[in-house]
Amino acid sequence: MAICLGIESTAHTFGVGIVEDGKVIVNIIDSYKTKKGGMIPFKVADHHVDMCDKVIKKALNKAKIKLKDIDIIAYSQGPGIGHCLRIGAQAARTLSLKLKKPIVPVNHCIAHLEIGSLEKAKDPVLLYASGANTQIIAYEAGKYRIFGETLDMGVGNFLDSFARDLKIGFPGGPVIEKLAKKGKKYIEVPYSVKGMDVSFSGLYTNLKHKINKYKKEDLCYSTQETIFAMLIEVSERAMAHLGKKELLLGGGVACNSRLQEMCRIMCKERKAKCFIPKKEFLIDNGAMIAHLGLKKYKANPKKNTISIEKSVIKPYERTDDVIVNWR
Repeated sequence: MAICLGIESTAHTFGVGIVEDGKVIVNIIDSYKTKKGGMIPFKVADHHVDMCDKVIKKALNKAKIKLKDIDIIAYSQGPGIGHCLRIGAQAARTLSLKLKKPIVPVNHCIAHLEIGSLEKAKDPVLLYASGANTQIIAYEAGKYRIFGETLDMGVGNFLDSFARDLKIGFPGGPVIEKLAKKGKKYIEVPYSVKGMDVSFSGLYTNLKHKINKYKKEDLCYSTQETIFAMLIEVSERAMAHLGKKELLLGGGVACNSRLQEMCRIMCKERKAKCFIPKKEFLIDNGAMIAHLGLKKYKANPKKNTISIEKSVIKPYERTDDVIVNWR
């Protein structure tokens, strides 16, 4: 029996998850939000500093365990915003020193994929759609390979930028989804798929010129239909290329009900399975960090734990930089 506490702090969310032998015991998050404007890194970091102790204590209380019961500390090492990653890493170091417990670094993107095992996904293509990240990922030859990705901005950052121009606050995705459900007219906007990759910057520029000419609801509807079709196209092509019969969704944008619907339709037509984790596991969360941290520790404690001195952050670490030695 082993208990792992995972800390997530890559962007606007500070989360703590506790996992015991593959079972999620608790998953607590607190996210930075604004009524207008976007995400300013140093302000988000201040939020994480303020919430760090509170979220850890809340997680322990809800799990009905004490700090001394924790066996392993895992933290999101990257990729992410440096200001934010540092807070989580520092919290992990502090707990490791205090408890004299091992530290396991976790790649944030891979954690989104690995949490899919709770949904019984065995060998999926992951459509990872979040703020800074938009990738099509699958396991091949000892690594999680990126078979397609954004060439400029992440789909979530694109939506947040568009929301900022619409003056509807941060995060923008949920509000855009609500407005899109009221949209009735499709407005033609750029559709940019280049091989296995997607691009959003041209679409964003085009939308900025349309904001004062069309209804917000119609623009949001048209935007969603277009960008999600782009993501579905490259996901389906990856499934066909790799011969895989499972699609797994990950990332905060994957909470969107229209994207989920389109994924289910595509998978049904391909006679494939579509796995959509619960919302608490789609968004950034500490449970996925703890889940992968425990899996890595059990597979290879010596190779997958690090010293305090080496518990650095890696803001630009790519998914395919990581050697997968726990499968």
